[in-house]
Amino acid sequence: MKKDITNKDDVFVLVSLFYEKVKKDKEIGHFFHNSIKDWDSHIEKITNFWESGLFFVSTYSGNPPKAHIKVDEENNNEIDEKSFGVWLNLWFQTINENFEGEIAERAKHNARKMATHLHLKIFAARQNS
Repeated sequence: MKKDITNKDDVFVLVSLFYEKVKKDKEIGHFFHNSIKDWDSHIEKITNFWESGLFFVSTYSGNPPKAHIKVDEENNNEIDEKSFGVWLNLWFQTINENFEGEIAERAKHNARKMATHLHLKIFAARQNS
């Protein structure tokens, strides 16, 4: 039986396993390889992001829309709804393989909302440039 996501260590495991999938993915991996120079630092930052969102603590500081708009610009505006779909599928797959429970479901729900929000922000930024 799988356990729920219960603490920062679990979030770190989730994020680390997720990025192992992302790095190998033919459709979205290049976006990450092109923009992330220090994977350890990135995983730590994203772990803090998800810990903040899942457990309502303040361990993250950053601006996800700004970061994603920059990545999109650096990749010739190639990030699209399919990219976010692949991202969500990898995120859900990683959760389903390793966790189950209320917080695991919250991680899926939050990811859906975040993907929609970031996609809209990227699209709006393209209209303004």
